[in-house]
Amino acid sequence: MSNYTQSTNFATKDNLSSGDPLKIVKGTEINTEFANIAIAVATKADLASPTFTGTPSLPTGTTGVTQSFGNSTTALATTAFVQAALAALYPVGSVYTNATDSTNPGTLLGFGTWTAFAAGRVAVGFNASNALFDTAEETGGSADAITVSHTHTATVTDPGHTHTLNFRGGASGNSDHDIDGNLIAPRVRTVQSSADNQSNSATTGISVGVSTTGSSGTNANYQPYITVYMWKRTA
Repeated sequence: MSNYTQSTNFATKDNLSSGDPLKIVKGTEINTEFANIAIAVATKADLASPTFTGTPSLPTGTTGVTQSFGNSTTALATTAFVQAALAALYPVGSVYTNATDSTNPGTLLGFGTWTAFAAGRVAVGFNASNALFDTAEETGGSADAITVSHTHTATVTDPGHTHTLNFRGGASGNSDHDIDGNLIAPRVRTVQSSADNQSNSATTGISVGVSTTGSSGTNANYQPYITVYMWKRTA
């Protein structure tokens, strides 16, 4: 865009004496002025719905029209519109997180009142069917819970079993040979252990108890986590 610049100062001609050739307004001078005006007009934006090119900007100190919230056209956006749109992303009650910057979001974003939130805690989704999670900002859990005291009892039962015993004996007594002096094969006898066995105890259960003392859970009840800065918008 270019501004109109006057080429001929017609007012100075009035002070010239009669007969001075410079006092005469020439057609070329008028043509030059009209050409300068036409160029300036042609390169200016229209007042109604102008289409800008390049990098348009409002003059310092001027105020543009703030568009309605939710406007998704190519209309120019004022800083007020941008700020309102950003604030809508973080309504009161929203939580803002930042992995490295501890600056209050009121300073970073330029709006709202924010307080540090959920120090040392992780967030869990609302669950109306679980009494532990059915109220917003409900807290619970423990990082240092002690393992609950308890016992384990192991019972081993012998249902009965057998033992095989080998012994030798002949008709004439406890000899390995018969009456003719021949070596005889061992006799085999099976003895079964049971509740009424003559030579073995009745079926017996064995109980084994373990320690009932719980162990300290200090710093042992954390899920995998990562630390971030969290803020809640309160106003």
